[in-house]
Amino acid sequence: MATMKAIRIHAYGGAENLKYDEVPRPEPQAGQVLIQVYAAGVNPIDWKIREGFFQQVYDYSLPVIAGADVAGVVASVGDGVTTLQPGQAVYGTADMALSGAYAEYAVGYADAIAPKPKTLDYIHAASIPIVAMTAWQALFGGANLQPGQSVSQAEFINEIFGVIA
Repeated sequence: MATMKAIRIHAYGGAENLKYDEVPRPEPQAGQVLIQVYAAGVNPIDWKIREGFFQQVYDYSLPVIAGADVAGVVASVGDGVTTLQPGQAVYGTADMALSGAYAEYAVGYADAIAPKPKTLDYIHAASIPIVAMTAWQALFGGANLQPGQSVSQAEFINEIFGVIA
């Protein structure tokens, strides 16, 4: 069985619970993509998950490979994946329940992975997915933006801070 290096959360709590481990390399299942990781993003939610703040939301079996934002190259695809091909540069979100981004390889669902824009390097591409998803959720979930509507930066900020407050 092929192995890889990965940073895993072994217990909820501080950074001392992150360990650099040798683990089996995952294989993508139906609808999934295996990505050779070139860059991984670090987000505030990562430490919150590590601390255990989201145990009721995310039911991870510890130890778990940390991180969601990923950029790299498709290593292989699972059955039914036709939108991405091995060797293709991609970015998106890995699924920590499968294999997070803080590893040599990560697994994500094909619908959460997209071709990497040629104008971005891997590091910048890995900084986008969770941030973009958060903005999208704020606009369409929090602010309830509808097709044909627009919003100014000031309106957006006022609406979001009203939702958060």
